[in-house]
Amino acid sequence: MPLARIARVKKAPSLVEQVCYQLAAFARDGNGAAQGELMAERSLAEQLGVSRNVLREAIKRLELQGLVEIRQGRGTRIVNKLHKPLTAALHLLVPQETERMQQLFEVRLILEPQCARLAAHRASLEQLRQMEDAQLRLSDAGSIESAVEADMDFHRAIAEASANRILLLVLESLAELLAASQNKGFRAMGHSCPVQMHQAVLDAIVRRDGDAAAAAMTAHITDAQSTIDRSETTALQ
Repeated sequence: MPLARIARVKKAPSLVEQVCYQLAAFARDGNGAAQGELMAERSLAEQLGVSRNVLREAIKRLELQGLVEIRQGRGTRIVNKLHKPLTAALHLLVPQETERMQQLFEVRLILEPQCARLAAHRASLEQLRQMEDAQLRLSDAGSIESAVEADMDFHRAIAEASANRILLLVLESLAELLAASQNKGFRAMGHSCPVQMHQAVLDAIVRRDGDAAAAAMTAHITDAQSTIDRSETTALQ
């Protein structure tokens, strides 16, 4: 009679992995939001009960993941740059700028309408105020740089209001590409049209109308893509 199948023994997390988990939990508890300084290496290693070599390896891993920032001669601090590894990879995977922008809009059309839909159902009053503030700053923007900043803040506020941390992280990873596309769009047409498009999205979110918010966001992204396509076509003529 054959023996019953025995499950493989699971490998326990290494000391380095355990230290990574501990420091990540430390960041999630609120210290990361404040971008707090980590204590000196010797003291931190003693508190964790590990060698300094183990601690250094853990910190290197967390730096690659965008959770800590090592500053030569100034120690290490917790940061919120978890999107950085993906941002760097995007330029390697899609080196051609026009193609990168095209793929960016395709991704935005998949993600941001649903983001706006969720925000319509989940946004707090404070998050609605943040959207309204960003919209006002975009309307009053006196330069392309300030318009891009306000536009980014508007979309970020909606992503935060979706209350989906994975969705927020994915959109944050596209922030540099998004800023570049917005810069192109504002140079091509100014920022009056985005203000109108944003207002339609904002009004729907304030009304808690998820379908309308998603439709307005789709129209906004489609219009932005058309504007950039037209400007690039004109530049080639």
